[in-house]
Amino acid sequence: QVQLVESGGGLVQAGGSLRLSCAASGRTISNYAHAMGWFRQAPGKEREFVGAISGSGSSTYYADSVKGRFTISRDNAKNTVYLQMNSLQPEDTAVYYCAVRSGTTVRVTSYDYSYWGQGTQVTVSS
Repeated sequence: QVQLVESGGGLVQAGGSLRLSCAASGRTISNYAHAMGWFRQAPGKEREFVGAISGSGSSTYYADSVKGRFTISRDNAKNTVYLQMNSLQPEDTAVYYCAVRSGTTVRVTSYDYSYWGQGTQVTVSS
């Protein structure tokens, strides 16, 4: 069992930045080198993939909509994964979720992930 808690969301103006954190507890991600993903869900829309990082942290993958603006990193010593979001736009407004999967490689579909956080709201004003 893994528990995930996101933090760092908030209200920011277009062009601004935020850094989200996802802290894991329970079976630690460092011990099992689980891949981690970030997803988001805007009102009235389906949950969509944002990006993911491999268990070792050596590989990342991003959705086209955030590529070049968002960066995922992880600190396995702290059992924490980060999502640095730059050049935020109103269309980035959503609830952001982190998730962990049992494997070590990145995946882009939500059903590949076993445990989810409760989400953190990101609102970008124009």
